[in-house]
Amino acid sequence: MRLASVGKGDPAAHLRPTTDRVRESLFNILANHVDFAGMRVLDLFAGTGALGLEALSRGASHVTFVENGRAAQKILADNIRLTNSQPTTRLIRTDARKLPLGDAHDVIFLDPPYGQGLGSAALDAGETQGWIAPDALVIWEDNTAQSRTGYDTLTQRTFGGTTVSVLLRSG
Repeated sequence: MRLASVGKGDPAAHLRPTTDRVRESLFNILANHVDFAGMRVLDLFAGTGALGLEALSRGASHVTFVENGRAAQKILADNIRLTNSQPTTRLIRTDARKLPLGDAHDVIFLDPPYGQGLGSAALDAGETQGWIAPDALVIWEDNTAQSRTGYDTLTQRTFGGTTVSVLLRSG
């Protein structure tokens, strides 16, 4: 299904959607690491919501989207309606570094603005506020490979200017 999008992006709104090529490659990589059936997914810096909605289409039971940009929130809400995903999604309109208390999620998509250290700060908030399960899989897109204490690196792949790091929280 074709989702509402921002085309090549909107730098003023900090929207840089994951390209179709990267998204397809990412889900091919994830096929070796996760069965989405019944999983709870957290999509931080959700943008248009394409990653979380793809996880739903692959069997995830619920996706929580976190996005603070107004332009992205509108597109994301449109995409949730377009896919009739309202019963299995939640949109939290806040900065991913300022999460409220939450329930543990199994899979975390993390696609912050590149090179600003926001991904690490969002993971800190997610851990502190209870959003990230002890054995959660984190899929982190950035302009360089990412690693983190307390996480095992399963794989890292580069696609043009995007590096995808797949990490497993280790307790």
